[in-house]
Amino acid sequence: MSAPPEGVLEETVVAVRVDGNLRPFQTDLPINCDELDCLGDATEERPLLIAYHLKDLRDSNVPPFLKGVPITCSVVNTERHTTRSKVRICTLYSVRLTHGEFSWTVKRKFKHFQELHRDLQTHRMFMSLLPRSANQREPLLGEIPTLHAADRTRRTSSKQKHLEQYLNSLLEMSFCRNYHHMLEFLDVSPLSFIKDLGPKGLEGSILKRSGGHRIQGLNCFGHHQFCYRWSRRWLVVKDSFLLYMKPEAGVVSFVLLFDPEFRVQVGRSYTATKYGVCIQNFARTLIIKCSSYRQAQWWSHEIQRLAKEGGREFVSPHRFDAFVPIRENTLAKWYVNGSGYFADVGQALEDAKEEIFITDWWLSPEVFMKRPANGDHWRLDQILKRKAEQGVKVCVLLFKEVELALGINSDYSKRTLMSLHPNIKVMRHPDHVSSVVVLWAHHEKLVVIDQSVAFMGGLDLAYGRWDDHCYRLTDTGCDGSETQGAETQPKAQEPGPNGSEHQNGAPEGEEGPQDLRDNRKLWLGKDYSNFIVRDWVQLDRPFEDFIDRNKTPRMPWRDVAAVVHGKAARDLARHFIQRWNFTKIFKSKYKHHFYPCLLPKSHSTAEELPFRVPGSQRARVQILRSVDRWSAGTCESSILKAYIDTIDNSQHYIYIENQFFISCADGRSVQNGIGDAIVKRILRAHSENKPYRVFVVLPLLPGFEGDITTGGGNAIQAILHFTYRTMCRGDQSIVARLKVKMQDRWREFISFSGLLCV
Repeated sequence: MSAPPEGVLEETVVAVRVDGNLRPFQTDLPINCDELDCLGDATEERPLLIAYHLKDLRDSNVPPFLKGVPITCSVVNTERHTTRSKVRICTLYSVRLTHGEFSWTVKRKFKHFQELHRDLQTHRMFMSLLPRSANQREPLLGEIPTLHAADRTRRTSSKQKHLEQYLNSLLEMSFCRNYHHMLEFLDVSPLSFIKDLGPKGLEGSILKRSGGHRIQGLNCFGHHQFCYRWSRRWLVVKDSFLLYMKPEAGVVSFVLLFDPEFRVQVGRSYTATKYGVCIQNFARTLIIKCSSYRQAQWWSHEIQRLAKEGGREFVSPHRFDAFVPIRENTLAKWYVNGSGYFADVGQALEDAKEEIFITDWWLSPEVFMKRPANGDHWRLDQILKRKAEQGVKVCVLLFKEVELALGINSDYSKRTLMSLHPNIKVMRHPDHVSSVVVLWAHHEKLVVIDQSVAFMGGLDLAYGRWDDHCYRLTDTGCDGSETQGAETQPKAQEPGPNGSEHQNGAPEGEEGPQDLRDNRKLWLGKDYSNFIVRDWVQLDRPFEDFIDRNKTPRMPWRDVAAVVHGKAARDLARHFIQRWNFTKIFKSKYKHHFYPCLLPKSHSTAEELPFRVPGSQRARVQILRSVDRWSAGTCESSILKAYIDTIDNSQHYIYIENQFFISCADGRSVQNGIGDAIVKRILRAHSENKPYRVFVVLPLLPGFEGDITTGGGNAIQAILHFTYRTMCRGDQSIVARLKVKMQDRWREFISFSGLLCV
């Protein structure tokens, strides 16, 4: 890696190569002046990227309001109540504010207006002592009506009108409007006017109690009964989530998503504190303290109102007990095999403007998205690097494997990606020992673009997954017919840092592929694989073959995937955000602000698509998932419930094609009831004397290294044991249970087939 120019010293720690190892970025690059001006000059809506630069906006004094958009207020209501002394009667004013398409209400006493007036006078006096340029001659507070007239007014209506005029006069002056005490008075922050986050919502300064996490290991003693502290935080409530952040740091500290367990309760019995509000979901019980009983009631009422109006889809139960409802008329497209899927994912990554979310069981940074590769333009790591340099935030969540059992080397994937640019953040989860998670894995494959287009299914962005309908067994690059039907890609090479051309973005001195301008191979280096013959090794040398492609055939890969748009894509983004934020708070190494808390976009803007994947059609879509407390901080098994419901309600036949087939619950080693549902449905068809058929198609051998003919392949033998136990061996198997009721007639209802690829 070339050295930086002399004399350049930045606070940011860049990726360097020491003793042959890549060290990732540890600090975000500061936002430049042009980007700040772009964020501050927004006249209609603020981009979501503001949420990633709150500290920069604060340090640069960028006002939170939309430029050129007026702010108007009206005192719409008054409430009279007695103070704690029960002698003096106080009036609470409800102030309705409008800023463009955003409207919100704040409640203030007359003393709050007085405090604001004093703060502005003090600030004016301080600013008058500083030298000002000619363009800063705007009058400050001299022409603003004082509050003394309102104080002497006895009639509530007159006082109400006077306060309204007073506040509108202040809001017309940029000096007053952007003062931080005025922003606190108006309950305004940099997150207030981001259209993609939904309506303005509720905001304000509160005291937050530490702890309350409902996940084992995240609290000091139990659920903070014995060890807690109070901290000043700025709370923001939107239509489907709430967050709090440290005002002095300008960093979002925690995000609480609305879910069916969402509750808001007020009172000492729920909070063990005076004027407390208890807010809880499946993952956390959050306790906040307000300044008065009325404020606690107001906050409770408004939070519940926002949850019922904008967040009702997330707090209500849905089919299969899923976390989101059915999305009608959704643009969707499905894929069989990886060729079309990889190409569309690559193009969608190129179209990203704000965010890219990726989670995989395995990710290979050097995998090519479009083939045959004639350069590095469509290589995954180079795509992500280009987008990161353009300001797109890339968040990657990888499964952290048990290294003795799997050779996918997620640590190499993490270090490689994070060495490209500080806008690329990579986290791995779980820590198997500390979280006591040994037999479980994250097996999701998900790519979300700008929370508007989402790809999901069974295809990792990894070696060996790309294939097409030809399922080629060889790839020597000698026969032109081998690339028939594959997409040809741009041959232009991007110059290296010193003007020279480096194939596939490999820096000087690093191992890289040969010249690809005339390449006709579809699988380069480690991508040409046969995991039965040999598992992947030396993944840090991606362009070197690890099996002899002239002697050993490759193992084809068949899998399915889909892409969805709009609200369904927002649902998948919400799932990723939940997992990302959970990992951030669960693992101490990710609590640094370099790894941001992610915010879900509002579904109110979900149909404003930045682009569409070609070939998409309208469909009825519901996002289902399988998560547990260790993986996402919540529990859901909607996929299993949907499987069982589909089997129970099937009319004529079921086709099952899967990598594994392990079921038939026995209450000990296997818990899922897919096999039980199949037996139940077949027996029903048999008793009704109706035709019915189940087709099960499996790989002949599981995808693990080893030769079972010579006694090897322990992993293969273990998987085969449970597969045969599900199909035909033992009293709990499908065939054995069918034979009890129908003897040999079970063959008329179910068949098992194995795919032999090599």
